[in-house]
Amino acid sequence: MISRERFRRLLAFGIAGTSGFLTDAGSLHLMITYTPLGPYMARVLSIALAMAVTWQINRNFTFERSGRTAVDEGVRYTFVGILGAVLNYAVYATLIYTMPLLQPVAAVVAASLAAMVFSYFGYSRFVFRNGKS
Repeated sequence: MISRERFRRLLAFGIAGTSGFLTDAGSLHLMITYTPLGPYMARVLSIALAMAVTWQINRNFTFERSGRTAVDEGVRYTFVGILGAVLNYAVYATLIYTMPLLQPVAAVVAASLAAMVFSYFGYSRFVFRNGKS
């Protein structure tokens, strides 16, 4: 059985992820449609925007403070975020390359799901877990 606190955390993480996904997919679509950026460079920028959104939500609503300094926690968050972004981009680029008829936003869905699972475990166990445990 899932505890009330774990359910609250998963719900908040889901809200953060959904917000990040909407930022990612929406900004990707706008950049591809209205700028000369292609789907690869536009994705780099859309991931960065999504990371900024999810960091704010996760830091303030999803996880408790770890007891580490803000700098240490920030470095850890950035490290997990970059690894998650690399995984996200790798899945996205692989799908776009191997399935050229696939819509970029559909590739974002698959890539974001893979990165979401990785990020939850990275954030909950490496970034925001109490530094004393």
